[in-house]
Amino acid sequence: MDSSQGLNSLKQIKTSTKGGEIGMEEEQPLSPMARLFHEPGSNVYIVSMMGCKTKIKPDVIKESLVNSILRHPRFSSLQVTDKDTGIIRWVPTKVNIDNHIIMPKLDPNIEFPDKFVADYMSNLSRTPIENTKPLWDLHLLDIKTSNAEGTGVFRFHHSLGDGMSLMTLVLACTRKTSDLNAIPTLAVSKDSGYIKITSFWSILEVFWNSLVAVMMFVFTVLFLKDTETPLKGSLGVENRPRRFVSRSVSLADIKAVKNAMNVTLNDVVLGVTQAGLSCYLNRRYSKIKGLDYNSKKDVIPKNIRLRATFFFNLRATTRIDTLVEKMKTGKMGQWGNKIGYVLLPFTIGLKSNPLDYVKEAKAVIDRKKASLEPLYTYFVLYVVLKLFGMKAAGKLNHKVFFNTTLWFTNVPGPQEEVTFYGHDIAYMAPSCYGQPNALMIHIVSYMDKLTFVISADEETIPDPQQLCDDLEESLDLIKSSALGTESAKNK
Repeated sequence: MDSSQGLNSLKQIKTSTKGGEIGMEEEQPLSPMARLFHEPGSNVYIVSMMGCKTKIKPDVIKESLVNSILRHPRFSSLQVTDKDTGIIRWVPTKVNIDNHIIMPKLDPNIEFPDKFVADYMSNLSRTPIENTKPLWDLHLLDIKTSNAEGTGVFRFHHSLGDGMSLMTLVLACTRKTSDLNAIPTLAVSKDSGYIKITSFWSILEVFWNSLVAVMMFVFTVLFLKDTETPLKGSLGVENRPRRFVSRSVSLADIKAVKNAMNVTLNDVVLGVTQAGLSCYLNRRYSKIKGLDYNSKKDVIPKNIRLRATFFFNLRATTRIDTLVEKMKTGKMGQWGNKIGYVLLPFTIGLKSNPLDYVKEAKAVIDRKKASLEPLYTYFVLYVVLKLFGMKAAGKLNHKVFFNTTLWFTNVPGPQEEVTFYGHDIAYMAPSCYGQPNALMIHIVSYMDKLTFVISADEETIPDPQQLCDDLEESLDLIKSSALGTESAKNK
């Protein structure tokens, strides 16, 4: 069926309020931020892998999703474009759960199951979800890998909600394995704004940092591009398939550095990322220059400009229990994409003291926290949209993202082991594809682990596993240095 014909026919869908469905009179247009994720260069999907410790039971999952996620209006509605006005609306529809649960028939004796799952994920990034159904699906891969008995892959179009919303929604479908009646708790509960005003000087600091951030944002839109490095994607990178890899490290190691240096967990993670990117680029530049790789010899060009688009959740609270109660009624209240971002510069180069990576990262993120940059980037899109339309807002977003090098996000996971409808979860690995960058690094915590999830364009980054190695080795170096320094102080 031709997609345009499909949309025209969908406009005639009739629904009623019987059986918990939402009537046509409640149709709403997509929010501006949701519509933005349909613009060229911003057509982004969120994918989330969940490794199960037990064999997958598809019938149990289907029945459970009907009574949970399908109660959410956004997950039981089509996105229908009015051909006269171009406005996209949520149109409630009757959902056939079998159209959303994909279970490929797999040979249980596949020779390389881990590679198969990785290839399957990469192939997912090649295809969109058909707009003849709500824009989400769940792929159940009933095959044993090195760290799971089976793998589930959720895929959501970003117009359904931001990463924090969707993570909370998935976690609302889980329970603690230690108490099947208890919902999990997130490692972080954001109950207030991130800016702390303590004095007149702190007000001046926020004003100055915000002014500098606004200037850098404008310069980035107009002309300021990151340096062309082996990590910088070329034009059209958002349309190419991705490779998803992950590496879990000990959360205790991160906390050990945090306590030894008296910094935050985010400071440590960003410092490790900066160190890992420096090591990886040093390796790539050695190869480009035809040199034998030496981990202590810095061959990276000087004064590289390399920035991450670092996303902030702008919601005042993040509560799973509230969402669970709302899912029972089908009334979700405030939902959608409410995220801002900052342009976060990384200092690239080898350091004689590994702790300098963390110190520099802390100095940068402290300035970003003491600014209105996330709020500014969120609202400026609305202003551009209102004054110049959706196309202009989409082009602005694409220009900013493309002129930087990578996306960076950090979403907290549950502190305790959880079960997804009777399937104990071994790991979680969320990420994205469709963004105009060759690299995305997503950080998620789960139980006693912290996982770096990498989404990479293989044309630009052919060896993402090597980047994982460099991140892990960088953490080891930073931890050893931090604990050694702390031990020397205590003598």
